[in-house]
Parts: sequence; structure tokens; C-alpha cells
Amino acid sequence: MKSGKRYNKASELIEKEKSYSLNEAVDIIKKTATAKFDETINMSVKLGVDPKHSEQMVRSTVLLPHGTGKSIRVAVITKAEKEARDAGADIVGFADLIEDIKNGKTDFDILITTPDMMKDVGKLGKVLGPKGLMPSPKAGTVTFDVAQAVKDCKRGKVEFRVDAEGIIHLGIGRKSFSAQNLVENIATFFETVFKVKPQAAKGQYLISAYISATMGPSIKLNITEIVNNYK
Repeated sequence: MKSGKRYNKASELIEKEKSYSLNEAVDIIKKTATAKFDETINMSVKLGVDPKHSEQMVRSTVLLPHGTGKSIRVAVITKAEKEARDAGADIVGFADLIEDIKNGKTDFDILITTPDMMKDVGKLGKVLGPKGLMPSPKAGTVTFDVAQAVKDCKRGKVEFRVDAEGIIHLGIGRKSFSAQNLVENIATFFETVFKVKPQAAKGQYLISAYISATMGPSIKLNITEIVNNYK
């Protein structure tokens, strides 16, 4: 399939065989993001882990200092409904919300609940699981501190995990962000990735890393620089 003129023009700014420093890559990515909408800046990171083995699974959350640029709709299943609403939750309920979800109504990005509700929420696995919406303690979405969880999600706390190929895909910001804010988001992400390195992971941990805008070509990052600066 042929690439469009805009994509090809953006590609001319990138040397295919070169690995760029984070600052260089961010400067270029802002030049390649020329679509008429506010493109997402995406990370794609390959790790030296085998997620088929549970002890090598990489899954965590990161609170991006400048958020993702996306408006997050947060739903909360709790008996402490006022606390959740006061913290800024978009959808709050108990039995009624559980019934809505059971019927396929999932017009939210993140679902938070309290540990005592998991017995009921767990029954919604067939609806929530395929959409990646099932709350979990690791993601900080099963907690009695509902107010803090809601505030963190609204501020830019996101969950990431490796897929079956050991790759993490994550939206890290928008083209409208300043270069400095994008760099700080990406740096915080890498610091977290190294922090949650499984003890069972042997050999090279960070294999490759790329950033790209929604409609643009990807840029290869210098992983030696990343390891030296953010490990």
C-alpha cells in the first residue's frame, strides 16, 4: 500500500538507520505531526521478557507529570458514592452500575472499585476483560482510597503492560504538548519501566523503543542513552 504525500514528506525528516536521542526524537516528532487534529504521541517499547511466564510479566501504572492530553471518564463502583463524586468521578453507582455494565454499558475509560465490591465486580469479567477495563490492585483501581484513585486517573495515571510479544504500547501525550513536557512524560515512563523490571528477566531488558505520532512515521530511540539516563 502506497503512503500518502504528507507521510512521505514526514519520513524525509528521519534517517531510517539512525537511533535518536530523546530530545532529538521529540523535536522531530512535533515536525512530523502535521494532521489537522491533535495527534497522539505513541510509545512502542520492546522488552527482553517472555510474558508467557507469569514471573516475567511487566504490568504497572505510571502517573505522567503532564497527563496524556485525553479527557478520562472514570466510573466507580462503591457504596461511598459521595466520596467518589466529590473527587471528580464521572459515573458512580453500586448495584445499578453493576447492572448497567452487565448489560454492556461501558461508556468510561477506567473503572475503580473497593476490595469489598470485587466479589460482584468479578462477575463482570466477560464484559470488562476483553475491553481491558477490569479493576486490579496492581493498577491501583481496587482500593478503599477511592478519592485518591479518581484524582490520580484524572491527572494522568495510566496502566501499561507488555503484550504477547513483550511489547508495550502507550499514548504518552499529544502533539500540542511542549517538547519539554513530552520529554518529561517519556522519561517518567522509562523510569517506571526499569523500576518494575522482573527479577526473572535475564539478559538485555530494553530491546528497542520507538515514538510516533498517530499519522506519522516512527522514530527509533537510542536505547543506550535511555538506559544510562533513566535506569
